[in-house]
Amino acid sequence: MGMFSFIRDAGEKMFGGKDLDEKKIREHILAQGLSLKPFNVVVKQDEAKVFLSGYAATIEDKEKAIITAGNIDGVETVEDRLKLGAPDAAVEAPAATDASVALTAEEEPDSRFYTVKSGNTLSGISKEVYGDAMKYPAIFEANKPMLKHPDKIYPGQVLRIPAL
Repeated sequence: MGMFSFIRDAGEKMFGGKDLDEKKIREHILAQGLSLKPFNVVVKQDEAKVFLSGYAATIEDKEKAIITAGNIDGVETVEDRLKLGAPDAAVEAPAATDASVALTAEEEPDSRFYTVKSGNTLSGISKEVYGDAMKYPAIFEANKPMLKHPDKIYPGQVLRIPAL
């Protein structure tokens, strides 16, 4: 299980200041083309917290689900209870608030997350994390389809930085 913090007021405006909607968050995450099955989203409104549970086909899908949820305006914390692989045929997705769900070593994130600061560019972030500004396409590709263009990042956004 992992807990990830985000900037509550920096993110995609989906709800117009209204309460977070579990169904819309789930649809938004699945619209990214991620292989998550079965997959549940539970929201704890008073804490601006989103719980993700179920199964992700790859660590990349798992990490993208986390940052997609966290980069929604109004979300402050994402609690990751996603397991890697596929469930047994008759198994439902574990309840998002089931404390017995724990991560195995291979489910720990491969990448790291980076919170964009004012003035950041993908090439600048690449220079900072990889020592080479020209490796920015790796960061861009790792954040597709959330990122549509390498120049369209904003302060507070959390990006997935893959290991090279």
